[in-house]
Formats: sequence, structure tokens, C-alpha cells
Amino acid sequence: MIRRGLAQDARELLSVAGSWGATLSPDGRRTAYISDRGGWPQVWVQAVAGTDAAAVIDLGPDPVVQVRWSADGEWLSCALAPGGGVKTHAWAVRPNGADARRLAGEPGEHVAVGPWSPRGAHLVIAEAAEKPDADEMCELVDPVTGTRRELARGHMVTVLDISLTERFALLRDGPRGARFCVVLDRAVDADHPLLPYPGTGSTDAGILRPPPERVSVAGDHSVVAYLISDTGRARPVLLAVGIRADGQRGPVGMLAWRDDADLELITADDPGRTLALVWNRSGRSDLELLDTRSGERRLTAALPGDVISSCEMSRDGSTVVCTIESPTQPREVWALAVKANTWTRVTDANPGRAMHLDDLVAPTLERFISHDGLPIEGWLYRGVGETDGRALIWFHGGPEAQERPTFSPLFQSVARSGIALFAPNVRGSSGYGRAFVHADDGARRYAAIDDVAMCVRHLVDIGAARRGRVACSGRSYGGYLTLAAMVRYPKLFAAGIDICGMSDLLTFYRDTEPWIAASAASKYGDPDRDAALLADLSPLRRIELMAAPLLVIHGELDTNVPYSEATQVVAALTALGRPVELLSFPDEGHEYRRVHSRIAQAQTIVGFLQEHLVR
Repeated sequence: MIRRGLAQDARELLSVAGSWGATLSPDGRRTAYISDRGGWPQVWVQAVAGTDAAAVIDLGPDPVVQVRWSADGEWLSCALAPGGGVKTHAWAVRPNGADARRLAGEPGEHVAVGPWSPRGAHLVIAEAAEKPDADEMCELVDPVTGTRRELARGHMVTVLDISLTERFALLRDGPRGARFCVVLDRAVDADHPLLPYPGTGSTDAGILRPPPERVSVAGDHSVVAYLISDTGRARPVLLAVGIRADGQRGPVGMLAWRDDADLELITADDPGRTLALVWNRSGRSDLELLDTRSGERRLTAALPGDVISSCEMSRDGSTVVCTIESPTQPREVWALAVKANTWTRVTDANPGRAMHLDDLVAPTLERFISHDGLPIEGWLYRGVGETDGRALIWFHGGPEAQERPTFSPLFQSVARSGIALFAPNVRGSSGYGRAFVHADDGARRYAAIDDVAMCVRHLVDIGAARRGRVACSGRSYGGYLTLAAMVRYPKLFAAGIDICGMSDLLTFYRDTEPWIAASAASKYGDPDRDAALLADLSPLRRIELMAAPLLVIHGELDTNVPYSEATQVVAALTALGRPVELLSFPDEGHEYRRVHSRIAQAQTIVGFLQEHLVR
């Protein structure tokens, strides 16, 4: 069992709240954002500058996962996750909390909430297909009348943006790692590809803006699409594609790129004169401003933290609001005054908090060479006090995500309990260019599992761990990787913790949401064409090889990685007489959005490690 002091320490850490996902009112003076300071994610509204108190908008007990301010300032759109699950519904509410209404989403349905129309108050919503090969429907909804107008249909279509005249819409389609964008000309109901497809790479994000006063980019075009894409390139870069009045595209121009970083986020003022670009440099963020008329680029003042996870520029270009965090600093909303080039903290989710965050562990960035010469990076949190060689290796989800220097109460709880924690970015992670993110596709997943063994070797080589006292853990894909490594290297780990991971890739395809299955085939393999490969890569198919104790944690409302993925591996190990424990959350889905769930998870994990990583 976990010692009382450590239990209290974990509770203190997990009770630290945050604020994130900020959006600006049209005049740039107020911001709406999400905060869990009340125990679960809710919408809060406050002034960007000044001393006005933040006000919560009560939309009930369901967690809010997204909020956006309408262009006319009259509405906030919100995506709510019923019961805390994976599926979301579309809501609208006045910024003062009045007139809250659900716009789309019945029980059991999933509705994605897109952008607002740029000159009014019409919201894009997309209803997910009920079958893997069915089309999704995107519509414009009037929040006052509920009237819907069809905007687009597609297999995995997403509306990224709408032009100021509302004639053109920027659409994204395609599976993970192979997405492409088209511009839809609504006047003639025709779409035009913006980049060659099929091609090598993926176009994942973009915005539409009026053409800048620079012929080399815009020419005689009526709108410009700014895209984040790695199509035909080593890393994601910023591309500009002009769209003529007849809807046809012009030449593709590359506006911004870096050899040492991936372009991650883009936002702009309404005229499209200034773009704000967020770069990912080995996990840390840089914010850069680009003048589309001159092409001039400049980095902003030093960030008040390590990582930007969201970013929005005001319509007049005077202000940028960002969510910023660090390992010792919870995520909060910060505002950049563009002209003065100064940062101001907007939110404080932990006013008057007694706990000293300065006492937290700051990780170091470790680099090593894997089994086939591929460089791997990871963040090492040294255990507080004498660790005696005890260590936990943690794998992120995705796998196209990235472990970054963010605020993680769970990581801090483990490190402060005297156990080192190493969070690597094995092959398949994002942030290191196109080749790296695709290095684990299909049959190359075996190489990613072998990276796990090299992580253990590196920790032992640098004296951060002792063989026989290393555990592995992760969530979602990281949970899968934990199980896969434990059956491939059964003698390497003293314990394992699987958090909402896939135990059998074929049953995952069978039971997950249709739109998730459709998008995953490009990454894991096709469940029909590659069934033999997926079976061989499934830990459940060789579960008899697992020797170390296993803790399984899963939300019962999870429909991304269904709860059955947990129960079937627990049942199999129980039948074999192997040590296995199950911690389930009946009111959580794939993400644990409630503070009490995260506290229980952290305390259980630390207690499990204290028991099985024996001194």
C-alpha cells in the first residue's frame, strides 16, 4: 500500500487545476476558456486585461472539451463530452451564460464542432458516420433557429475554415498520416485539390484569408489557403496556395520552414496580414509572427513556459492568447501584446495555493541511439531522494503524439515518491519530421517495440535505473506498447501498468468507433488485408509470456479503446494464475477529465510501483 505521506502528496499534485483552450471575443477584450478549477472542465469567461473576476458558465456535469467565440460576439460554441466519454455534442450559449442550448447530438451520437462562419453566427458541425465506409455530414447551423444547411460530405471530412464571403470552404479528408485538403467552391458546388493527392505526406491544418498585398503569393486570387503540410517534405512547413475567383488554385508557395522544428499551429488576424506560427523544437515551443506582405518573420519575446498547446490571434492582430505550461508550471492562459512584444498572464486557476510548485522536478532531455541507429529522445525525471535504481518508463498515446515538457502531476507524483520516470519518444512520435512519425507504420511496429528495450538499456547505462527494478507504463497506444513490450521482453520488467491500451488489435478494430477504425488503418494496418500481422502484433495472442505483475486502468465509458480491451486481458491473466489488478472508472471515457479520477489513478500507480519495485 502507498504510504500516507505519498498519498497526500499525490492528492495535492492532482488537485492543481489548469486553464486552457482560450478563444477571444471579436474586440479582443475578453476570453473564454476551459478550466477544471471546479473539479471538471467547464467554460469560464473573463477580461484579457484588468481585474474582473472570472465567471463560470454552468452547462451541467458533462466535461467541456472545446469552446469558440462567434464572429459577431453573440455566442460561444462548446463541445461537451456526455458522461466524460469520447463522443461529443454541440452546444451554444451566450457569453453571459444565458440561452444555453444543445444544437446537435443525441444519446450515442458523436458530433464534431467546427469553426464559426467568419461574418455572422453560423456554426459548422459534423456528424460522425455510423459505419467505417459511410460519409460524414458537415452542416452550417443557426444557433437561434436551429436551421441547418448542408456544407459538405466526405468519408473522413473536416471543415477547417470558411472564407470571409462564405463562398469557399477549406476541407480536410483522408486517414491519419495521409490527409489532404481541398477548397470547396460553394457557388458551383465543386471542390479543387490544393496539393497533389495521393502523395507522400499529410496536410493536417489550414486557414483561409484574403490575399496579402504581395503579388508573389496572391496574384489575382480572391482567397489564400495557408496550410501546415509535410507533403513531399521532411518536416511540416507553412504553404500558401492562392485560389482564383473561379475556384481554381494557383501555384504553391512555401512561406516558412525550419530544419530543426515542425510547424504545429497557425492562427491569423482577419485581414490575413499577420500569421502567428507555433513551432515544435524537440518538444519545446517557439512562437513566431509572419508578415504576409513583406515575408518578414520574427520570434516573439521569450515564452513564459516551455510548451504552447493552443493559440489564437485577435481579429485585429493586436493580441495572441496561448495556453502555456512547463513541468513545474500548470497550464494557464497568457496574452501576447503584439506591438509591445510583452506577455501577460491572464488566468490563475490556483489562487492562493499553498503548495510550492518550485519544489517540483524539472526533467532533462536525454538522447540515445536505438537498435538500428535511429536517434531517440526522452524526458528524464530523476527520483527525489535515493531511488535505489527504481524507474518507470512511460509511453505516450497516439502513437503520433509526443512526450513534451508539460505539467504532469502523475509524473511528479512518481518522481517525488523516489522512483525515476523516463518518458521517451520512440519511433512513430510526432515532432521529429515525417520519416520518424511513419517509422512504425504497419510491420515496422516491431521496431518500435524493440525501442522499448533500448530505453531500459539507456537508463541502466547512465545509472538512472538498475536491471530488475524497471517498470513500464503508458496510456492508449502507450498502454498497448506496454503490453507488447512485456510479452516480447518478459524478463525485462518488474511490473507493468496498462492504461486504456489495446490488448488485441483485431478486437480493437471490431469494437471501436467506426470513424476511429477508418482512420487507424493507415497507421496500424487494415483489419482485413493485414489480419495476420495485426494478430501477431496483439499482446493478448501471446499473453502466456507475460511474467511480471500487471495493473490495468480503464474508463468504462471508453469507446475509443473499448473497456473490453481491459477486461479481456485481465480475464486471460487471471485464468493463467498471473498477478493482475484492475482499476476501472465507471464515469470516465478515454480521457480522465475529473479530478477525483486522476487522484485515484496516481495514488494507485504510485502504490503499485512501491509494492513491486522492491528496494
